[in-house]
Amino acid sequence: MADLYLRPIGFLYGAAADAAVAEGFALPLAGGPTAFAAAEVIEGEPGRAMRRIVSSSELGKERDRDAFLSALIARVTAKRPPFAGLSLDKPVLMGIVNVTPDSFSDGGLYDTAEGAIEHAAELAQAGVAIVDIGGESTRPGSEGVDEQDELSRVMPVIEDLRGFRAVISIDTRKASVARAAAKAGAKIFNDVSALTFDSRSLAVAAETGMSVVLMHAQGEPKTMQDNPTYADVVLEVYDYLEHRIEALEAAGIPRARIAADPGLGFGKTLAHNLALISHTSLFHGLGVPLLIGASRKRFIKGISGGELPASREPGSQAAAIAAAAQGAQFFRVHDVAATRQALEVFRASMLGTEN
Repeated sequence: MADLYLRPIGFLYGAAADAAVAEGFALPLAGGPTAFAAAEVIEGEPGRAMRRIVSSSELGKERDRDAFLSALIARVTAKRPPFAGLSLDKPVLMGIVNVTPDSFSDGGLYDTAEGAIEHAAELAQAGVAIVDIGGESTRPGSEGVDEQDELSRVMPVIEDLRGFRAVISIDTRKASVARAAAKAGAKIFNDVSALTFDSRSLAVAAETGMSVVLMHAQGEPKTMQDNPTYADVVLEVYDYLEHRIEALEAAGIPRARIAADPGLGFGKTLAHNLALISHTSLFHGLGVPLLIGASRKRFIKGISGGELPASREPGSQAAAIAAAAQGAQFFRVHDVAATRQALEVFRASMLGTEN
């Protein structure tokens, strides 16, 4: 499926989506309650691709004549199985617990085990399904953290949360940290380097049976924002994630255990971030659940202000809604209660029901 991409557009929701799919006017989006009445078909290499708009009914006819397109449509439309035991029938929130002194938004607020454990409990009370625990800041300009320092930060928290009602995710680039976290009960390996930073990470992910979140980043955290450049950021990020998914499959990790994150703010300008959000639906072609991490990031300030990260919450929730409208399943957030409320009201408004 090289050089062929499909971006669903013309979204329908709830009963209207069901009726349009039943009558052949629309196709389901990732098996959820959203359907799309048209799509942008993109053919060619990043920077030289040709684009055309096709109705979903016409797309169905083209599918019968093109095996590559047929396989791509199957990935876009297929219902996603549960991820780390979590149903994807509704938006899933991943709450952030940074056990660090220097994370961009909440560094130093929860850098003791006691503070981090208390914060995790607060997030669960607010309705989070996943708690993402990290001991190394990967904000722009940050330095790496020694393996033992990272372990000393996160392991007391994960061990104390064993049996916690929310799923535990370990946010790390290091295989040894992921392995220790898995032994202590973590179910998700969330790696901003897409398992490329540490050569042992693929084997650890395969051996532990953890679900994996693969994120795109251009460059290392210390320098990634110096001058990020792409011919076509959307297609290049898609290609990178597709290649990483293939590497995981070759290592024995099935797509059912993989989610993809386009990496907002990781080696991207404001224009790059906006392009990725507006093209969220294209990433369903990867055939895995999508995680969006826009919470409190600097690009929000570039659009509407917000010098302090916490003041960017309204923009964070708007970005989450924009991605949810295109079928994204996971949202990594700081303010769980506010984001949950925003997404639930959006969903109820679109579906015409509170369920």
